[in-house]
Amino acid sequence: MHRPDDFQERRKHLEGLSEEELEKRFWDLAEKIVDPLLELAYKNTSPSIERSVLLRMGFSSIEANGIVDNCVKKGLLGKGAGHAVLKFAKEKDMDYLAAGKLLAEGKGWDEVETLFQGGGAR
Repeated sequence: MHRPDDFQERRKHLEGLSEEELEKRFWDLAEKIVDPLLELAYKNTSPSIERSVLLRMGFSSIEANGIVDNCVKKGLLGKGAGHAVLKFAKEKDMDYLAAGKLLAEGKGWDEVETLFQGGGAR
């Protein structure tokens, strides 16, 4: 199968653009393509994603599992497990790793739940 070469015809709307304008158009279109993916990421999470976040924050896999399991039990997974740890640490005026270890042990979750009451998604 032979495809006719219509490149010159398809590029006519770009002919008058400078190199800078072409680059700007490229990045504008790239952002437009990525926007739905970003929106999806902001609105959705999963236990594995939240564990991954906690691992990158410096928690062990056992600690991360404990924190995420408690987030699920309290209905807070959508708020973000790392976010829950940081809010709790700030409220207790303590290092976030120490706060997370308490949460991994099941301590402090009633307080974390209270911290998220009446707030938005993030």
